[in-house]
Amino acid sequence: MIQKGIIMNQELEFAKTLEEVRKLAVSQGNVISKEQVEEAFDAIGMKDEQLTLIYDYLKQKKIGIGQPVDLDEYLTGDDKDFLADYLEQIGELPVLSEGEKEAYFISAMAGDGIGKAKTIEILLPDIVDIAKLYTGQEVLLEDLIGEGNVALAMGVEMLGALEKPDEVPGMLAKMAMDAMEELIRETEDDHKSDRKIADKVNEVSAEAQRLAESLSRKITVEELMEETGFSEKKIKDAIRMSGNKITYFEGADE
Repeated sequence: MIQKGIIMNQELEFAKTLEEVRKLAVSQGNVISKEQVEEAFDAIGMKDEQLTLIYDYLKQKKIGIGQPVDLDEYLTGDDKDFLADYLEQIGELPVLSEGEKEAYFISAMAGDGIGKAKTIEILLPDIVDIAKLYTGQEVLLEDLIGEGNVALAMGVEMLGALEKPDEVPGMLAKMAMDAMEELIRETEDDHKSDRKIADKVNEVSAEAQRLAESLSRKITVEELMEETGFSEKKIKDAIRMSGNKITYFEGADE
């Protein structure tokens, strides 16, 4: 039991360190040095071959080791088409000096409506860059940007809690990242649910087909229950979720 507890603690420490390294890389523009990785994992005694696996993991997360990766390489054709149009639209916004940006941030922190609107405009390109970090995870770039922009609009209402204008971009970027990650989690959960539904429908359909073919006729729910041990609810749920398209039951659509 003691040995098992030690192993679990090591695994938790590893996972915690890996997440800290990922977040550090993101804060640095999605790039991290080998020295930073080695320093982070030195405390838990990572060997060279284990560090190689960590570098592979970071690359899969679009994190560059020593130099940034080209995020455009990960975009699909649809993403590229959307991005070209979107960048053209926001490219029409006026270019502001650093001093002008800071003035609008201060104004937004004070609750001024124009300051808030300008702050959103200023940070729209940043939302695009952040969204690129999350491509390839079954969510369209368009949806990621949309979610980030919603977070941006909500975030400018909370800037009064900040003390310095240079804190504005970081706070709003963090909110956008959190929103995108939540969207990805929700999408993954939806896909898992869809797969469970599909598995249930396929399982009931396959058993219904087998029984119907052995009897050379359509079957009843009760017959399949007796043959397979499936509950009535499981069978009827599968029939309903298939849109009544499991055709081996009496009364089913052809």
